[in-house]
Amino acid sequence: MSDDQDLETIRAKRLQQLQQQHSNGPQDQSQSEAIAQKQAKEEEFRNNILSQVLDQSARARLSTLSVAKPEKAKMVENLLIQNTRMGLIRNKVLCEDDLIGLLEKVSEQTARKTTVKYDRRRTALDDSDDED
Repeated sequence: MSDDQDLETIRAKRLQQLQQQHSNGPQDQSQSEAIAQKQAKEEEFRNNILSQVLDQSARARLSTLSVAKPEKAKMVENLLIQNTRMGLIRNKVLCEDDLIGLLEKVSEQTARKTTVKYDRRRTALDDSDDED
């Protein structure tokens, strides 16, 4: 419940910031209000789906992740919402362990695999050029 209260205060502050930034004219203000309301509705929709799908511990883990790595948390949220819309997740199934498994899958998919190639022949040629 404190997460919901925190979200509401953040939304209210953000809406107030947007109103202050775009207070040039009545038309600009109404457009910024409409945009802010749309964003607030989308965020509320996302939170409703996530609260239906995740249990308390998984929700806390996701919130912690969003502080440390917001882009990864957004990817996981999008994946959960997409799976819910497709009907793959029907009820509050995901506990913290399930979420950790999902995070590991996302990490594997997004991990960059780097390889370092070392060409000894080229290095040997460069060394011999320096001696001359």
